[in-house]
Amino acid sequence: MKKQNMKQNQKNERVYIFDTTLRDGEQAPGASLNTDEKMKIAVQLEKLGVDIIEAGFPAASPGDFEAVEKIARMVKKSVVAGLARAIKKDIEACAKAIKPAKRGRIHTFISSSDIHLKYQFKKTREEALQSAVEAVKLARHFSDDVEFSAMDASRSELDYLCKMIEMAIKHGARTVNIPDTVGYAVPDDFGKTIAAIRNRVPNINKAVISVHCHNDLGLAVSNSVSAIQNGARQVECTINGIGERAGNASLEEIVMILKTRADKYPYYTNITTKEIYKTSRLVSTLTGFMIQPNKAIVGNNAFAHESGIHQDGMLKYRQTYEIMTPQEIGIPSSRLVMGKHSGRHAFKKRLEDLGYHLSEELLETLFARFKDLADKKKDVYDEDIEALIEEKIFSSTELYQMTYLHTSAGSSTLPTATLKIKKGDHEVQEAATGDGPVDAVFNAIDRATGFKGKLVNYALKALTQGRDAQGEVTVSLTINGDEVHGRGISTDVIEASAKAYLNGVNKLLLGHKKKSAKAAFEAMKGVKL
Repeated sequence: MKKQNMKQNQKNERVYIFDTTLRDGEQAPGASLNTDEKMKIAVQLEKLGVDIIEAGFPAASPGDFEAVEKIARMVKKSVVAGLARAIKKDIEACAKAIKPAKRGRIHTFISSSDIHLKYQFKKTREEALQSAVEAVKLARHFSDDVEFSAMDASRSELDYLCKMIEMAIKHGARTVNIPDTVGYAVPDDFGKTIAAIRNRVPNINKAVISVHCHNDLGLAVSNSVSAIQNGARQVECTINGIGERAGNASLEEIVMILKTRADKYPYYTNITTKEIYKTSRLVSTLTGFMIQPNKAIVGNNAFAHESGIHQDGMLKYRQTYEIMTPQEIGIPSSRLVMGKHSGRHAFKKRLEDLGYHLSEELLETLFARFKDLADKKKDVYDEDIEALIEEKIFSSTELYQMTYLHTSAGSSTLPTATLKIKKGDHEVQEAATGDGPVDAVFNAIDRATGFKGKLVNYALKALTQGRDAQGEVTVSLTINGDEVHGRGISTDVIEASAKAYLNGVNKLLLGHKKKSAKAAFEAMKGVKL
């Protein structure tokens, strides 16, 4: 496989990945990182295989300067870049910060759009052009690796933009960046702009064309890919697409587009894609920015399937509903999510994965109960499924079965429980009060069954996570010196309590003294039921 990939890469053209998570990504409101956190991310970015790490904006603050300098000392494989305005003090601060780097880059910028020059910079085109030239010349004095960005390039007049790029290259820029600073571009026009720059800038062959796209219209990735098709060979992006306003182009999406659709895009990157998921989670954790579940590539649902039709297709042939494998980005496997849309095939497969090989009759019964539970819970976990099996096994030998339960309680209401209990063809209805709703339920069960035992212990725990988790209640009951343990499960803790108490009563009445039901249940794993 490696030899095959190497041959393919020899035919394809390389796209360099410039990661600006630590600079532009950190500029997102609320995403501030301290130096230690930046260093952790930098280590992982280097492990990911990022070509250039933009570590920060050294002149912005002492903290940013420190972070860039420390990352420059630490990182050995990736180029470490710092950002600088086309101002002498910025460039000097950047040069000092990246000086320890094995390979350092000064990234300097000034705007090229009339709207920025008039309202923000208060400069004429000629003045801005001169500032660009002086900034590149000064940066080149400190480093052989200089990148120049014409900010707001997508809203700039093309002839002027081409002239600024030409002059930057002439005075030492080895990378020229064409930013869509405010996310204004659309793929077709942006691609044409890159093609025009290639054709109209006479010395463009002496520099790498880079693009830096923002996501204000949701087109950052599309614009980046269009730029690559038209000659850009460096893409500036961030992990999880974080950044100012609506964010930047997402690194993981661009990389996986090029890898998955190599038939359409004959380019490659040096990214180790198995590190993508780990990097994504690290950035999410340290910035505090949660990843939306349906986020492409790294979202929790990106490789999760709940629809019965999709699950059936996945079980038969993975490629029916997945265009890439989760393992490619570092996720161990896809997930067949058990929920109300899941089918019988997926349910049976999950049971078999858990070690249960059930008869068709029992499978049908449990699948019906599973569907009922899925209507109550958003997600059904493995523990929920095991609980269904256990509850079915226990209830199959019970003398009494509860068919109805209603309770009422409150700060100024006497706790009351009304229930119906069935034994064979006979049904009994009783009501009782108690110190609380659970006590009222237990008293009502005593009256309906004639049970005169004693509650020794009561325990409640959540079987699964979330506000809709199933509750498991266990009780210990004694009668005439014999003790048994009852167990009940439900999303309603009062119903679970009733089931547990009645389960214990049934065991006592059936003579199941001190029997470990759990041990018997575990012994059934792997046995055809």
